[in-house]
Amino acid sequence: MTTKLHLTAGSAAGGPYELDLTPEQAGWTYSGLRVLALPAGGTHRYATGEDEVVVLPLSGGCTVEVDGQRYELAGRSSVFAGPTDVVYAPVGTELRIGSPNGGRFALCTARASRRYPVRYLPAAEVPVTLRGAGPSSRQVHEFAMPQTLDADRIIACEVITPGGNWSSYPPHKHDEDRPGESVLEEIYYFDVRGVNGMAYQRVYGTPDRPVDVLAEVRSGDVVLVPHGWHGPAMAVPGYDLYYLNVMAGPGPARAWLISDDPAHAWVRGTWTEQPVDPRLPMTAEMTGAERTGRHDA
Repeated sequence: MTTKLHLTAGSAAGGPYELDLTPEQAGWTYSGLRVLALPAGGTHRYATGEDEVVVLPLSGGCTVEVDGQRYELAGRSSVFAGPTDVVYAPVGTELRIGSPNGGRFALCTARASRRYPVRYLPAAEVPVTLRGAGPSSRQVHEFAMPQTLDADRIIACEVITPGGNWSSYPPHKHDEDRPGESVLEEIYYFDVRGVNGMAYQRVYGTPDRPVDVLAEVRSGDVVLVPHGWHGPAMAVPGYDLYYLNVMAGPGPARAWLISDDPAHAWVRGTWTEQPVDPRLPMTAEMTGAERTGRHDA
């Protein structure tokens, strides 16, 4: 199961994609992710089909043409350089993505049925929050969360965890349709800052729904979470950790609702006594109370 749910960099590549992961390839129903690499001057046509898509620059900028409109995404130098502008495209549309200087672009997808309008979200409107405290501090870019972006099913965010910190912690799950919890398939796509950088990801289940992953992850790796408790994501000392989360599920309401593992939920109560890691926020442009609010989820 570890081999199936931990995909090393390049092992799921296809065509122009460094990662080509459809819901069918993941073994589930809704969530998908492609990572497109374009050379300078390169272009790529993409039909959304049954999926809604968020185009997220990982490095570099691009133009996105959709429904007769052209959007300029300034992008960024790397995933550690703060949030980026994004474009949302609904089911049944044709995209043309071009990059004058080249770059890498995530196509975050969810199998959807309702059609929402195309949306451009500038980087300045992406909420940036700090979660946790002390060694559980991390920074979250909420570019496609329900409160940020209108969509049918897709939920996505970026998380940056300073070296030595634990993220996705306490371990939590979202695999039951019940009050306070929603059913969501989840993809973790990793990038680690630094040569030879590495991190670790844990996923574990219950006796009736087993899953068991403890993976050493490096840049370009993916961990799939079909169900079960997941966390921590561990950034080893000396190497900052980035991961992109893409989620979607069958629920009638698009919501990210989680349950903590009762064995470790008490950890949240310790955060009120600890300061947020002073290394956060990581980029100079993220200043002001509205961009550094603390959320304990």
